[in-house]
Amino acid sequence: MPWKDRYTLSDEIAMADADVRWPGKAQCCAMIFVALTDAEHADGLRPADLATGRAQFTMGEGLDLMLEALAKRRLKATFTVPAAMARVWPARIREVAAAGHEIAALGLRHEDVSKLARDDEAARLALTTEIIGEVVGQRPDGWFALPRQNDAFATGAISESTLSLLIDGGYRYMGPGLADDAPHYCCPDYASRRTIVALPYYYHYDDQFFSMFPQQGSGLETTDMMARNWRAELAAQYRRGRCFALYLNPRFIGWCNRMQLLDEFLDELAALPRLWNPTGRECTDHWLATYPPATHFKLEPSVWKDYPDSAS
Repeated sequence: MPWKDRYTLSDEIAMADADVRWPGKAQCCAMIFVALTDAEHADGLRPADLATGRAQFTMGEGLDLMLEALAKRRLKATFTVPAAMARVWPARIREVAAAGHEIAALGLRHEDVSKLARDDEAARLALTTEIIGEVVGQRPDGWFALPRQNDAFATGAISESTLSLLIDGGYRYMGPGLADDAPHYCCPDYASRRTIVALPYYYHYDDQFFSMFPQQGSGLETTDMMARNWRAELAAQYRRGRCFALYLNPRFIGWCNRMQLLDEFLDELAALPRLWNPTGRECTDHWLATYPPATHFKLEPSVWKDYPDSAS
């Protein structure tokens, strides 16, 4: 499935369940992604957004609750961070990295880049890499284009140039990848066969879409459904041996009633005997070593119309 108009994927053949292997004797891969962002609109974070009580909660108590919940169960996560957040709260980002979690990029301001000129997008990508590298002491390997609640689509957005810019910029993986429930390869140019690993995402496992309403004062939320979705997906992927990807936003999941649901779910996840819990970087390392694109990237001529810098 395309993310949206003018974006298509190249690897049209998914890997069969029986061919997916994880390190050791693990039966299933479970990745946890935590988005440290308060962006609500396509233009991303604004200076005023970083001074709100909501942002203070995200980087204060909300982040504390995430770190505590993960540490209690010895789970690792990939924290996706806009460069603007890293620059304002560098000590907190270094604290996350020191706890053994990965820091991945969530854009310069978690903005929608789909309408940007290529040079502008390239400059923002380079600045994001520089800022996060300076804060963490290691450049990010992963780049995310996660959705915001007020986006027209619930699946994030990239431009025609994003994939090739990420490859040129030294990124090894990207998200969200909606084409498969296991890591897979994306290729921006049919002729060159250059690829980047995409990690799975589906908005049914992203907490923000079940926690949208209380901040508007309506009191409506569907977090019980969210927990049911998590459990059903984890059970299915554990049985199949593929990948479960959980996406969390401290600003939403950090409410006490929702943290109780998360705590109960993480207890169940951590208790599974043959579960591998890597960061995005670790999962990418395994995928590239086990299924290198030279032998496992299945690129076929597309039946779809090709757009500049994107092949299906």
